[in-house]
Amino acid sequence: MRVHTIEPTRETLHGLFSRDLSPVLTVDSGDAVVFSTLDAGWGLEPPTAPGAERRRFEDARPEWRGDGHALCGPIVVRGAEPGMVLEVRVGELRPGRWGWTHAGGPYADLNRRLRVVDREELLVWTLDPDLLVGRDQHGHTVGLRPFMGVLGMPPAEPGNHPTRPPRATGGNIDCKELVAGSSLFLPVAVPGGLLSVGDGHAAQGDGEAGGQAIECPIERGELVLLLHKDLRLATPRAKTPAGWLTLGFDPDLNEATAVALDAMLELLGDLLGVDRHTALGLASVAVDLRVSQVANEVWGVHALLPHGAVR
Repeated sequence: MRVHTIEPTRETLHGLFSRDLSPVLTVDSGDAVVFSTLDAGWGLEPPTAPGAERRRFEDARPEWRGDGHALCGPIVVRGAEPGMVLEVRVGELRPGRWGWTHAGGPYADLNRRLRVVDREELLVWTLDPDLLVGRDQHGHTVGLRPFMGVLGMPPAEPGNHPTRPPRATGGNIDCKELVAGSSLFLPVAVPGGLLSVGDGHAAQGDGEAGGQAIECPIERGELVLLLHKDLRLATPRAKTPAGWLTLGFDPDLNEATAVALDAMLELLGDLLGVDRHTALGLASVAVDLRVSQVANEVWGVHALLPHGAVR
């Protein structure tokens, strides 16, 4: 196994997905990638007030900048072809020393429903990556469970694609269970895969209700990339410390739920050798359906099968 390094530089940073982006790194299946990232908003420091200017990374190539998350990559996995599956094993994730969370304001339908459109709140967090504790400017503390909000590859369609909505090939998944020790399985849609990573989250609740987690840079992260030539998936699945999970994305919450559950029935069939009817019965008593995020133009739902829940 070779260990590669990728840093946020002019050569690696981009804010879009595209099969036409030039790769910055080529690895073999089984290789490791050690990386660091900016926060999702290209920041070099936390904001001080809603809408206030802050220092950002300004040297990105204009044709790669887009208007999306600050991502590092793309990474080619040698031998990856459409129809295969890329397993992304998540190792250590060490957040930076600061983070921030915006909430409220006139930007989302949910904010209108919650009657928080009159102003935008900013929480600025001081993060302790050793003790895994965050404290905001008001003195509130939370435990940290860092994960990458964006792990994904471009779709097969040509052109530039925004980073905000997640897709079958991954992207802005924003599922809080994808912590260190997880394996994310993504369908490959383009030759080489072209994996990108970014959008560090120090902590997040299911749903990411206010639209943002604790957005933070990642000081050090580790990924191991493995290619599965004979595995076939239509949507992402993951094996996490909490259990196996399947993911669904759609503008309609009901459809996102159905996609996640449909994939879980397939997974239960693979794990237990049962048909879909039996799988649905088992899912009804052992699988948790959770809203991953409500903030990214499409709803995210994950179906979680805790380890040992069915034997």
